Amino acid sequence: MKVLVTGAGGMLARAILNQIPEGWEVWAAGKEELDITDPRKVQEAILKFNPALIINCAAFTRVDECEAKRDLAFAVNGTAVGALAEAAGKAGADFVHFSTDYIFDGTKNRPYDEEDPPHPINVYGASKWEGERLLRKHLKKYLLIRAQWLYGQGGNHFVKSILRLAEKQETLRVVDDQVGAPTWTEDLAEATVALIQKGASGTYHLADAGQCSWYAFARRIIEEAGLPTQVVPCKSAEFPRPARRPAYSVLSTAKAAKELGRPMPPWETALKRFIRSM
Repeated sequence: MKVLVTGAGGMLARAILNQIPEGWEVWAAGKEELDITDPRKVQEAILKFNPALIINCAAFTRVDECEAKRDLAFAVNGTAVGALAEAAGKAGADFVHFSTDYIFDGTKNRPYDEEDPPHPINVYGASKWEGERLLRKHLKKYLLIRAQWLYGQGGNHFVKSILRLAEKQETLRVVDDQVGAPTWTEDLAEATVALIQKGASGTYHLADAGQCSWYAFARRIIEEAGLPTQVVPCKSAEFPRPARRPAYSVLSTAKAAKELGRPMPPWETALKRFIRSM
């Protein structure tokens, strides 16, 4: 099977490429090889390569930077998704796209399921929701996966930041009033490929099992790394940032677990495996 993976230089695409089954012919296209914000180039590239499957891992994910670069955020996370979906439809290719927990406002007290209405509270979330809307406009059949709190090899993420700061500081202050589910990209990629192979379509939430605050996550990172750094809880209001964050954005993965026949791995064991692999 011929497969196009966009955003090939990114953390998520690297994990997807690690999980690609033997025998798939893959074109891993970074932004230098394929500018997804140029609809003409997208159409030409897809018609030329003629993939049976497109996995879109390209995204502008720097949440605070999105506030200052709204047009770029919507171009990459919104309009480009529509262009890819439209080209996929014309080529007869299956389409897989990734979205985010940040399409929700975080005001619920239970995990968000796939049918919960979106209400993004920052530009990043709004641009990702626009991508979802345009995807559905151009395709009736697709696989849309919402993920959250990602970390993994080859990217800038919370785990790397905490370990870097712990080398320089004896004490770290981390917010304890934002709750989500830390997710290793390898777990996300493995589950994604499994859903593809099962022929799944529609919207699915994928995240490692459980939930915690950024503070609890940081404490476990320090623990697993065997570092003496102290982690102290604080509130989001003490560290104002350009983009608002949902207070509670845990995703329910019950639908995916039913399709896969198994739950996602606990975030604690996933983190342990990741740190041992570094």
